[in-house]
Amino acid sequence: MPITPFLEVPKTDRYWLCNAQVPRSLLAAGLGRSASIAQSSLEVDRADLVLVDLEVNDGRLLSVRSPTANLETDLGEADLGDVPAIDVKSGLVWPCLVDMHTHLDKGHIWPRSPNIDGTFEQALAAVQSDSQQWWNAEDVYRRAEFGLKCSYAHGTQAIRTHLDAFDEQGEISFGVFRQLRQEWADRIQLQAVCLVSLDYFLTSKGEKLADLTAAYGGVLGGVTYMNAEIVQQIDRTFDLAKERELDLDFHTDESLNPDDRALRLVAEAAVRHEFPGRITCGHCCSLSVQSDREVEETIAAVKAAGISIVSLPMCNLYLQDRRQGQGSRRTPQYRGMTLLKELKAVGVKCAIASDNCRDPFHAYGDHDGLEVFTQSVKIGQLDQPIEDWPSAITQTPAEMMGLNGVGKIVEGGSADFVVFKARSFNELIARGQGDRVVIRRGKQIDTSLPDYAELDDLMGLVG
Repeated sequence: MPITPFLEVPKTDRYWLCNAQVPRSLLAAGLGRSASIAQSSLEVDRADLVLVDLEVNDGRLLSVRSPTANLETDLGEADLGDVPAIDVKSGLVWPCLVDMHTHLDKGHIWPRSPNIDGTFEQALAAVQSDSQQWWNAEDVYRRAEFGLKCSYAHGTQAIRTHLDAFDEQGEISFGVFRQLRQEWADRIQLQAVCLVSLDYFLTSKGEKLADLTAAYGGVLGGVTYMNAEIVQQIDRTFDLAKERELDLDFHTDESLNPDDRALRLVAEAAVRHEFPGRITCGHCCSLSVQSDREVEETIAAVKAAGISIVSLPMCNLYLQDRRQGQGSRRTPQYRGMTLLKELKAVGVKCAIASDNCRDPFHAYGDHDGLEVFTQSVKIGQLDQPIEDWPSAITQTPAEMMGLNGVGKIVEGGSADFVVFKARSFNELIARGQGDRVVIRRGKQIDTSLPDYAELDDLMGLVG
């Protein structure tokens, strides 16, 4: 049965959300300066929260101000005129979430194509086999739509998805993407990145794929595998992107091999090509096992090139350092998470995202940005203090995607919020927030999740 939200938002166009706590980093510049810092001697993680009242009118955030009523005072005594008000009771209010690295085309194939040993190599083989057998337009559409339903119910407002695009699959998947982008335009902003190995761009097919990506308003992307021609492959990808004025989004160094250095090569190419667009590099796992000197040099190159980084902690934790059949030791020692703190410390934009959901690369996940955040905090020790890490699943990926007015609470901006019963970061991370309230353009939406049974016939589980 659907979980009942913990509060009900007034159905009127204008109302107040009172006594709400907002992460200071997610308030637009200048807001919250006169508001109360919600500190408690018992909950030190409230230091990065601001207690405010939020006024919503006609789908937009009209104003943000210090609380009119004390938490111990009857809200009815507050000076709010005739405008309906609801007491959030110190619950956290975030802007809606931004998931900038996903694979909607792969999602939810696990029941028919599981990863039998949990390794990266087996994941590649399972996806290739599944795509060759099943990935027609209807199959991709229904699974991708299922993922969007989950994302929307959880409170996501923007998604970037990578699309496997070898040969005719590119036409199929981009066609499905265009249909979904149109159908979901009033709920989720969608971007697409073509995904092939970079050697593909050295062929005439690769040039056609770049044209296809441009025609659909996409981002040029690919997987960087270390090989004798990797520099030539990267250069060709930059050339194709510059010719078509496309941004770039690479899968880089998704391994624990310290000899994988594609991130550095991409950074050097960006400077060499004087690339004017946005560049994102995802994964960057090998950076976590390289020498201090190499790490320092690579991070400096990334900073100089203006590259942004997106980490995929849940998927990499699942795949990295599995040692099936290799002696008696089976427990993984490495997390596969890139050096987010070190990158962010020098000013590199860093985001986190969900990556794969219920497919051979990651057996789990539910397209939930909050799960991405809470798991990332624990995996990467991003607490003590939390500071502005909430931006990594909201404002920062929105900036990396070129989305204006998204991922931040701004007066005059769209009233797109996720309201949690949790009153501190500790409560938010400690307990699942299945009863969250999602507000889109000022209206509370139905947060019921789609039933897995919707996909049973695609998985061969009925009949």
